Amino acid sequence: MTYEPGSSECRVLIDCKAQIEAMLLSLSRIDNSRHIRDQLVSVHNQLEGLHELHRRQPQDTAVAG
Repeated sequence: MTYEPGSSECRVLIDCKAQIEAMLLSLSRIDNSRHIRDQLVSVHNQLEGLHELHRRQPQDTAVAG
C-alpha cells in the first residue's frame, strides 16, 4: 500500500523515519548496539510526533519549523 504525503514536510518526515527503520534493521545484527538502537527508536518516536502534528494541520495553515 502506498502512502500519499499531505505536504513536502510530511514527505521529509516519512523519509527520515524510513531511514531510521533501515538503520534499526541493520544494527540489530550487531552485538552491543542496544543503546544506539534505543536512541534511534527515541528519535523515530519524536519524528512520528512531529509528523502527527503536520497531519493534523490543514495544509494551507502549516508552519515551517
